[in-house]
Amino acid sequence: MPDRNFPGPGRLLRRISPVAAVIAFALAMTACVLGVVIWKSLEAKATALAGGQTDIQNLTHSLAEHASHTIRSADIAMAGMVDLLKYRDPLPERFNPYLAETVSSLPQLREIGVLDVDGKWRYSSLPETPGHSNSDRSYFIHHRDTPGGALRINEPLQSRLTGRSTIILSKRIDRQDGSFAGVLTAAIDSDYFNRFYKTFQLGPDGSISLLRNDGAVLIRWPFSDRSTNLSGTDLFSRYLKLSSVGYYKIISPFDGIVKYFGYEETPHYPTIVTLAMSEDWLLADWRRTLRTDAIVAGALLCMIVLLAALLSLQLRSRIKAVRALRQSEAHYRLLADNIADIIILIDARGLLRYVSRSAESVLGFRPKDIVGKSCFDLVHPDDRESIKSATAGINSVDSVSTVVFRHYRGDGTLAWVESKFKLATEPGDPTRTEFLCVIRDVTERKRMEDELTQLNRRLTQLAATDGLTGLTNRRTFDGFLRREYESCDEIAVLLFDIDNFKGYNDTNGHQAGDRCLQAVAKAIGDTTSNTSGLSARYGGEEFAVVLPNTTESAALKVAESIRLTVRALGIPNTASSRGYITISAGVAARNRSTIDEAALVGEADTALYQAKRLGRNRSILYSSLDLHYVESESIQHDGEFTPGERTR
Repeated sequence: MPDRNFPGPGRLLRRISPVAAVIAFALAMTACVLGVVIWKSLEAKATALAGGQTDIQNLTHSLAEHASHTIRSADIAMAGMVDLLKYRDPLPERFNPYLAETVSSLPQLREIGVLDVDGKWRYSSLPETPGHSNSDRSYFIHHRDTPGGALRINEPLQSRLTGRSTIILSKRIDRQDGSFAGVLTAAIDSDYFNRFYKTFQLGPDGSISLLRNDGAVLIRWPFSDRSTNLSGTDLFSRYLKLSSVGYYKIISPFDGIVKYFGYEETPHYPTIVTLAMSEDWLLADWRRTLRTDAIVAGALLCMIVLLAALLSLQLRSRIKAVRALRQSEAHYRLLADNIADIIILIDARGLLRYVSRSAESVLGFRPKDIVGKSCFDLVHPDDRESIKSATAGINSVDSVSTVVFRHYRGDGTLAWVESKFKLATEPGDPTRTEFLCVIRDVTERKRMEDELTQLNRRLTQLAATDGLTGLTNRRTFDGFLRREYESCDEIAVLLFDIDNFKGYNDTNGHQAGDRCLQAVAKAIGDTTSNTSGLSARYGGEEFAVVLPNTTESAALKVAESIRLTVRALGIPNTASSRGYITISAGVAARNRSTIDEAALVGEADTALYQAKRLGRNRSILYSSLDLHYVESESIQHDGEFTPGERTR
């Protein structure tokens, strides 16, 4: 039996004085207000830092792409010039305007110049070719003493022409025998990057740096000469070894300020872009919001104190009202924070228990029409397994699983949506498990991603294709030959050259010459269109074909087929003794004496030269040169040979 001397809850509550109840209530409300303010402050700070991290990493990626594209466009132009200077020696009055036109088409470049073997200016995009020597520059010494055609990105130096800080891009120029022939340089003013970087709002202590992978500082905005080499920092000693992209908190080596720091290595080139924002800048809005929240909290506390006296007579009813208010406020916050998204509650069987009103505006369903139905009925059949997998991987209330899938609209059309799943109940009985799901329409984002993917695929195709003929370009040919040479025991290279093409161009004009090149390229390209081989425009009127897993005799048959196909085109050529366009071919197959793929191309080129020397319109095997050149039977019947055509 209950002890009559012990007061029950109701009697105990009645014995509490109104003042004590008011004080207890005021203290409780004060604790609640402060708790909400502190919680909101911590959550807002975490959100601000997370948003800052996303902004820094996204901006760093964009800046890395900008730096890569800036250098890559210059590199592509320089590669073509180096190849041209390797085989030809153009006149300055013709080559200098070409350099000037290239500079005008690439806004990042101030000038392009060619230095000879002594470091003197040989060609220049400037109105007047400089007369001084750059043989003492580090990039000239490097290329002179180091074979290789890779682009070198040099540390900033003071230009002897303008006196401004300049980044030099340089490439070695080789002769055909591989010996040093000079250096091709392209100058980029440091102000080009600075003008671009200062357009970003990074706060008073924000900074952007462009570094070389050895730690040399190429660009630092805003300018600081406090440190020109960062190879000893944590970025190079620790973080770059872990990942090419990263984000962490640092004390800046330039100004000693605490900052959040993002970095990313640029694709294709040995450079790194870094971006730093001070912690004070990232949290400035959060601090302003915190001050506002503190003022609001103070006002609320004052109101609690002023109204506390009125609660003594309505203590019990007020407690119930507060509980109802808190529950209503929680629901209101849930809906208000996600008003643009759809919020649903799903039970363990996949049935919809709750659907927010936003489903009608986003997907065209009224909540009352779909509550109680299976969520899988609204999902495209091909995507249902992905949803099951997403929910199966959630094992705690803190776990969140995100999946993108196709969802039916009310009119029967499909929409791409992104859904975040989270447990709405504590893990335990699987039959009582419920999932909270927030759905966002991402149809437009998905469309833009698909368009971007198609655009990137098209850009990749254009970068590997010769614009005039549609065949692959020289760079793609070199890469394909290198890979196939390493993987194939048998491989053949065919080099073709259009006979008397210069005379054809001089007689018929360049437009007719372009059409001729296109017709010959089609005849060559059709030969390898359904094979594992590759056809490419090698340069000018020269074409090349790589035939993996092909013997020498089979390669000769292919060369002859192409030669006869071109001759059958019947393109008139008054510059040729035969009266029509013909081609000569050099054929070389891998043998024991072939040391690498470059030597194989050289052997095909030697055979092509002999085909030209012997009168053109023929195919020559490199292996037959010691046997006085093996020619096909159809060539012997051609019967046309002009002594004046013995040179290529």
